[in-house]
Amino acid sequence: MDEQRSEAVTEAFVRLYKEGLIYRDIRLVNWDCTLRTAISDIEVDRVDLKAETLLEVPGYSNPVQFGVLTSFAYPLEEGLGEIIVATTRIETMLGDTAIAVHSQDERYKHLHGKYAVHPFNGRKLEIICADDLVKATFGTGAVKITPAHDSKDFNVGKQHNLDFINIFTDDGNINENGGPQFEGMPRFTARAAVIDALKEKGLYRGMENNEIELGRCSRTNDIVEPMIKPQWFVNCNTMAKAALHAVKSKEIEIIPPQYEQDWYRWLENIRDWCISRQLWWGHRVPAWYVTLEDDKEKDMGSYIDHWIIARNKSDAVLEAKQRYPEKKYQLDQDPDVLDTWFFSWSFPPNCTWLAG
Repeated sequence: MDEQRSEAVTEAFVRLYKEGLIYRDIRLVNWDCTLRTAISDIEVDRVDLKAETLLEVPGYSNPVQFGVLTSFAYPLEEGLGEIIVATTRIETMLGDTAIAVHSQDERYKHLHGKYAVHPFNGRKLEIICADDLVKATFGTGAVKITPAHDSKDFNVGKQHNLDFINIFTDDGNINENGGPQFEGMPRFTARAAVIDALKEKGLYRGMENNEIELGRCSRTNDIVEPMIKPQWFVNCNTMAKAALHAVKSKEIEIIPPQYEQDWYRWLENIRDWCISRQLWWGHRVPAWYVTLEDDKEKDMGSYIDHWIIARNKSDAVLEAKQRYPEKKYQLDQDPDVLDTWFFSWSFPPNCTWLAG
């Protein structure tokens, strides 16, 4: 954290940004509701549950139920009846924006392009086809889609131009998007409340054991929540391809050789690296946001093209003046810090290159 190395970290970020390898985007991240920050994949412990399991969760006085599949019905428009879906995270139905079926499933062909109605807010949910996601032979063959809280649903949401509705606050409570009936409830308290509310409306269809993989933060033991957030990312594709080629061409040898498969498994399924964190300690992201006087949206980050990446505030001010001549604006540095692994990666063997 001394001055020389802090400058090296900033230099690495600026150079990678200018090379197009660092970018800003709104994507799903691993969110820890206890720390109130994004965390990396390596900080997530994967726990396999074979059936119903009660687990202690930080912030909850009673154990929380996991490892079950809850079924419920969505009413359909036009008097077409109902469509039954199932989920391991019933509370996320408050953010559903579609229902997916397989295009060749005869049970639902007459529903393609039709709509279900959300029982708690009246939102219309289109019946869409997503053959890569839905298996006609699993469950009811109909899948609820919550693009803002599930990685597979996120991709479907992008493909079908669905609404992305975040229903959680940073500390894991239901926000205003979840509706007044549930707003303010902790997410796992809402889990039970949603089931009760579905029962009252006659839409609850049952619960059964279900094998799942659960993510827990290695530091807090909290249940990791997929959350859609604007963050800074590093494009890892080029680096992953180079690393794969090095092993396949025997330029690098992995000993013992059976671990080559782990190498391929990791790098062939690489995802871009979220490097920003919402913590108090660390290297500050060297990014400044320009809020123009005539901007309609005043929240930081509302306009992706208003970000300035610079080595210091003086350079950021100079670029802002050049980019927005004769305009009144406010300049604020991003409060986020960089993932520890981003700046620790920057040194051996690159310290001399970055500092020089």
